[in-house]
Amino acid sequence: VQLQASGGGLVQPGGSLRLSCAATGINFSIFDMDWYRQAPGTQRELVARITTGGSTSYADFVRGRFTISRDNSRRRLYLQLSSLEPEDTARYYCNPRGRPEWGRGTLVTVSS
Repeated sequence: VQLQASGGGLVQPGGSLRLSCAATGINFSIFDMDWYRQAPGTQRELVARITTGGSTSYADFVRGRFTISRDNSRRRLYLQLSSLEPEDTARYYCNPRGRPEWGRGTLVTVSS
């Protein structure tokens, strides 16, 4: 299983980014998919989840600013980040729910 997250970078507060995750080696469409993030010195935390049926849920700290989506035909997971705040600075990881693989993630830095 390989999970390749991309789309991170340096953005100013209030800015936007679109993260993408390419999943190979798994039957992507049968897994609920999660985005997690981990800031330096903190525990990894769940950001958003999308089920196999397309239902979505978000951590409280998202407050309507992020949108998770998936394209099963391309085996891709997405996370649209908007109204970014410095507190959103972290490495973001995609994960098939219940699987041990994490990949390297993609770094999001929100700073002026």
